Amino acid sequence: MDAPGFTASLVAGGVAGAAVDLILFPLDTIKTRLQSPQGFNQAGGFRGIYAGVPSAAIGSFPNAAAFFLTYEYVKSLLHTDSTSHFRPMKHMLAASTGEVVACLIRVPSEVVKQRAQVSASSKTLQIFSTILSEEGIQGLYRGYKSTVLREIPFSLVQFPLWESLKVALQLQSLHLWMWLRQGSCWQRPGPALLLGMCCLPCMGCGAHRD
Repeated sequence: MDAPGFTASLVAGGVAGAAVDLILFPLDTIKTRLQSPQGFNQAGGFRGIYAGVPSAAIGSFPNAAAFFLTYEYVKSLLHTDSTSHFRPMKHMLAASTGEVVACLIRVPSEVVKQRAQVSASSKTLQIFSTILSEEGIQGLYRGYKSTVLREIPFSLVQFPLWESLKVALQLQSLHLWMWLRQGSCWQRPGPALLLGMCCLPCMGCGAHRD
């Protein structure tokens, strides 16, 4: 993977992952407390729904960045023809490898975050130190295998579908643009509006007025 591709995967993947994790964090807290053996109210209820957010904030960027870097790198290694029927398999393998690598960062972050969510009175750093002192590094990776096994099936469906839709939408956008260029924008007001104000009044369309 070239340097621009490396940088794009690192920054775009990291920012997207951090944004999603932080925006949806309260919902994740509520879900974790609902699943807690001690019960929703005993686990904190609706109080302190941002408990554990430092762990999510620290882990989400490198987690997402690691996934997309690995995903794009494995795709670049698996050279296949663009018309090949093996392209979905390439995306599945790349996504699965990305999940295995990303979970090396995600699981410790999730362990600390979930314990903070069900014990809002404890600080994130305190929980992290307690896990290390009492359980060692293995404690931070508790549930690693189950997490990987949970994430891979999602990726096997999600990323081949994402890549297929991306190509299809790119082709549709190209066809729409070429179709608009063949005639006057005034003859096709509907599609012209879809392209925005750049088509009014036929500037940038490259076609003459009748």
